[in-house]
Amino acid sequence: MKKINIAVDGWSSCGKSTMARQLAKILNYVFIDSGAMYRAITLFFIRNQVDLANAEAVGKALQAIHLQFQLNSETGNNEILLNGEHVEKEIREMEVAKLVSEVAALQAVREFAVAQQQRIGQEKGVVMDGRDIGTMVFPDAELKIFMTASVEVRIKRRLKELQQKNPSISVEEVGENLRTRDHIDSTRAVSPLKQADDAITLDNSEMTPDQQLAQALEWANQRIAGRHI
Repeated sequence: MKKINIAVDGWSSCGKSTMARQLAKILNYVFIDSGAMYRAITLFFIRNQVDLANAEAVGKALQAIHLQFQLNSETGNNEILLNGEHVEKEIREMEVAKLVSEVAALQAVREFAVAQQQRIGQEKGVVMDGRDIGTMVFPDAELKIFMTASVEVRIKRRLKELQQKNPSISVEEVGENLRTRDHIDSTRAVSPLKQADDAITLDNSEMTPDQQLAQALEWANQRIAGRHI
């Protein structure tokens, strides 16, 4: 059976990574969390106090970064390593969330990440989620899904996720962070978040995780079989 590449784009806290990871597992494809790559880069910048306004400093920092994904045998997930260090927990902290969109908007950072992402996708059989996968990373992907949900639903989901680690975090703080990220992601000069012309919209505002996965899997199987949707 032929393999295809599947691009999953959309707004923050739409459940892109969860759905894409599950879809890859069912299809026996490789799942790449592009957001984790940008978060890991952001974590490195924070740790090393990299001045984002200094292009030379940014370029030098990127040369010192090595990213790779390693399969966690217990969870079955591919988890990111930053220079050999497991940083899955660290990259989900609010400190990283507040800065990641700004870091990801830098042209040098995007070129660095996109080059690695495209290399991974050359062999096909990849499900990758992010902000510009269908428009920039895999413009020729056989299936492109654009995920969206209402702002209220996304804030509620994000709050529930963060409160597990930080019970004192407020809905106001989460809402402000989400709206700020939406603005930066959609208005940045380099690879802004936008729906590819040939992407299929998946609005999961009123869908369960199982329902959205079933819909995505149906589309994937149709494309694998060479059928139009």
